[in-house]
Amino acid sequence: MSQELHIGLFGRRNQGKSSLFNLLTGQQVSIVSENPGTTTDPVKKSCEVFGIGKCVFIDTAGFDDAGQLGTKRVEKTLEMVSRMDAGILLVSGNAFTEEDKAFARYLQDAGVPFLIVHNKSDEIPLSAASRQMLQKSYPACTVLDFSVKQALLKISPEEYPCQALADALKDLLDRHGLVREPVRALEGIAGQGDVVILVCPVDAEAPKDRLILPQVMMARQCLDLHAMPFLCQAEELPAAMSGLAADPALVITDSQAFKQVARLVPDSVSLTSFSICLARQKGHFEDYVRGTEALSRLEDGSRILMLESCTHQVNCHDIGRFKLPAALKKATGKDLSFAYVSGLDPLPSSVDSFAIAIQCGGCMVSNRQLSARVGRLVKAGIPVCNYGMALAWCSGIFSRAIRPFVRTL
Repeated sequence: MSQELHIGLFGRRNQGKSSLFNLLTGQQVSIVSENPGTTTDPVKKSCEVFGIGKCVFIDTAGFDDAGQLGTKRVEKTLEMVSRMDAGILLVSGNAFTEEDKAFARYLQDAGVPFLIVHNKSDEIPLSAASRQMLQKSYPACTVLDFSVKQALLKISPEEYPCQALADALKDLLDRHGLVREPVRALEGIAGQGDVVILVCPVDAEAPKDRLILPQVMMARQCLDLHAMPFLCQAEELPAAMSGLAADPALVITDSQAFKQVARLVPDSVSLTSFSICLARQKGHFEDYVRGTEALSRLEDGSRILMLESCTHQVNCHDIGRFKLPAALKKATGKDLSFAYVSGLDPLPSSVDSFAIAIQCGGCMVSNRQLSARVGRLVKAGIPVCNYGMALAWCSGIFSRAIRPFVRTL
């Protein structure tokens, strides 16, 4: 299952961002108006783009917005940049202002590749001098002359109105390695004909009538690798194991069931968790392994930063808010304190006071979004591990739980 690519639409007010957003997604999602500052909060929409895959387009407020509210909107736009895989910077009228240049530098500094799209070319075409200036100043960028109005007139069953833009976007993503096959967590671990048992508890934390995304992702990876996924709950694991002609190649469990499952699975059988699988797939596996060692150095009063990459209603069965903190206190025997960051909320302005940060699997965010957060902590010298590794450490089976992946690194 490949990740969604997040692509932001940026520009000054009234450059046609919302019109292009609606055109790309094929729906009237953003409000379009000639009045400056119509778009306030970022607007998101998923869309399948042929040749690229699933993309999330984000319409943002103009970065030249003014006034007290305008300043807050600009801050929100800037905040979105670190979450983007790529950007589309809209300009018009052969005017590439100082604000445009400053935002282009902001994208470059953030490592976000981008296209420059000259919109409204039906009104004022892109001049040869402007094109030359843009190509000289931004040699890594494709400069595209475009008109949303003209593209809208081309809508027909045979012609995609944004084909030139989609082709340029695909070329940009290709050049930056963003349209490649994602790392598979189970690559080199499970193969054709192998049985992989997925232990999926159905408890108070399980969503109603469905599996959680990491369980679905690993089941799909098994199928892609021509392995055979076998799903059960922990209580049915002994029956599942005894019914096999040979040992499974791998058992993947929910991290919360580590202790119970580890007692049921012989040490000769590879065992890990969905969260640890995601650590390999989404990056920073080695950072997490090193960071987990810091758990043994925790002291009374140590502060731990818990990083949740999704938003959900919290209850007493919550792994990040209750179960993992309780397990850490019990395993360390220390009086620890915890702070929380949910979804894509920014990290605290100062992270120096934290002894360690613990990141969830990150199934709901892109690799770039997760890496922007974890990378900042690692650069600041803060140890980072993830939920699965922390729970494996608390259960006394950390080495065993990472063993399948250590062999393949």
